[in-house]
Amino acid sequence: MKMPAEFDGYAEGGYTRLLEDPLRGKFARPAFFFQRKLEMIRELYRLQGMKTESASWLDVGCGEGELLRTGRQYFRDVAGCDISAGMIQSCGELDVRLQDSARRIPFGDKTFDLITAVCVYHHVDIDDRPALTADIYRVLKPNGIFCVIEHNPLNILTRLIVRRSPIDVHARLMTAGKVKHLAGSARMAVVATRYFLYFPERLYFRLATIEAKLSAIPMGGQYAVFCQKV
Repeated sequence: MKMPAEFDGYAEGGYTRLLEDPLRGKFARPAFFFQRKLEMIRELYRLQGMKTESASWLDVGCGEGELLRTGRQYFRDVAGCDISAGMIQSCGELDVRLQDSARRIPFGDKTFDLITAVCVYHHVDIDDRPALTADIYRVLKPNGIFCVIEHNPLNILTRLIVRRSPIDVHARLMTAGKVKHLAGSARMAVVATRYFLYFPERLYFRLATIEAKLSAIPMGGQYAVFCQKV
């Protein structure tokens, strides 16, 4: 698998700088992308009658830990894991562990209420994806939530940005349908699918209600699939 050496190199070369793209920059600031993901997770919890404040959260493929830092105020406790030693060097005070395999999560059985994999699966070899999903099932608590957030290959702008990104040179984008199939094979039930990032940051706060109504239409820049361990 190429990912460890690849992402160690990206860490050395400045991961945030390598993510920069004029189209992405015009759409939103980096913080906006993190905030939108967290908003959707917290909204799903509210709809399920649960509170994130009482949940333990693991972010698989946490990279440099920016999503965890942004969201930890909303959770009881947070942790991360990543296959790249170079990336997690920037995680500082966060509880982050190195994965020794793309197929295994370095935490015990039934440890977390919520597990996220945010823009991770398109970097995972196709043959490794089922095993990774099955191990995530192992680490989830009963009735725990698994959230996969991915770039939407049905969105033309998304495909263009991914194609231009040096970080995504080996990326294999996947549809929400493929994520649902993986979850079903791992004995998880899909509870919701949301498409988002229809509007750039400068318009979103005026058009948030419209974006919410569009969330079932598979044209947003990214999507979130929420699954539950049953």
